[in-house]
Amino acid sequence: MIINNVLVYTKDYRFERMNVRIANGVYEKLCTEPVIPENGEDIIDGYNLRLIPGLTDIHFHGCMGSDLCDGTDEAISVMARYEKSAGVLNICPATMTLPTDRLKKICETAAMHRGDEDEAELIGINLEGPFISPNKVGAQNPEYVAAPDAGVLEELLVAANGMIRLVTIAPEVEGAMECISRLSGRVHFSVGHTDADYDRASEGFARGADHVTHLFNAMPPLHHRNPGVIGAAAERDNVYAEIICDGVHVHASCVRAAFRLFGSDRIVLISDSMRACGMPDGDYELGGIPVIKNGRVARQQSGTIAGSVTNLYDCMTEAVNMGIPAEDAIRAAACNPPASIGMGDELGIIDEGRRARALLIDSDWKIVRII
Repeated sequence: MIINNVLVYTKDYRFERMNVRIANGVYEKLCTEPVIPENGEDIIDGYNLRLIPGLTDIHFHGCMGSDLCDGTDEAISVMARYEKSAGVLNICPATMTLPTDRLKKICETAAMHRGDEDEAELIGINLEGPFISPNKVGAQNPEYVAAPDAGVLEELLVAANGMIRLVTIAPEVEGAMECISRLSGRVHFSVGHTDADYDRASEGFARGADHVTHLFNAMPPLHHRNPGVIGAAAERDNVYAEIICDGVHVHASCVRAAFRLFGSDRIVLISDSMRACGMPDGDYELGGIPVIKNGRVARQQSGTIAGSVTNLYDCMTEAVNMGIPAEDAIRAAACNPPASIGMGDELGIIDEGRRARALLIDSDWKIVRII
């Protein structure tokens, strides 16, 4: 395949007009000079198009009526097909706070999943719970919150065949520091669903945590005398911060502030979508708790926001609508997510020799072709 005269989102995180040859599933050539077709290659005129890396969602629960916590291979396939159709080519779906035996079953099922060409690639599992604060459960089920336990986490790692990439943890809870110190070399710990103050959060990052779960949500706010998790994370150059940019969870001003505070190299856009994403309004559930979808919002009966109903591609375009430069929004949705879970050398970059997993989009952000 040859794509001529297309604006390519390069490894320098900016657009450059280039000619591209893709052969045997990799980018064979990226250049400014003409590429000569060989053996009847498919040729695309990319003049009015942009080539960007396929997106990676490292934090979502479900879509199209399915959820990772359904614990079935079919549910994963339903989710993966929808995500690929929406430009999200790599997925690391998240569990909810559930009993250990159920989490093991979910991990085992995910580890055995083998998708087809119509599915986004399953690259890992995000364990969002049960090691969270009972004071900041958000939409999680408080009945199943458990103290951080390195032994339990090791059992889950075995069940998942090493596919657990990210683990949310509340550093102020007893056992959290030991867990981070013992296993931060095997998984990425994300500080979230937490009531931690600045000092406790800073210690968690010093011990090896390198991620923040949905910045601003389910944590203390940034206060000038009590900077909390947000202040502690912003000071550490190795810490990535997730943010849900669906236009519901975080005000546009705070999204812009987060990009300024952390920089475009450390913000990770996530959808945090639940099973109602892609579905009509009505009654659903998240982690066993009833949820009502109404337009762009899903809420528990108590009024608590329960995940989002927006996919990551639409979150990325929403960020642009909020005033985030397109190059920064793409970086936060396509490049930073895999980098934040240790897969930046494999995914999220368009460069010679890399796997060709990309989207051709037009000037209105419509996806023209998935590569």
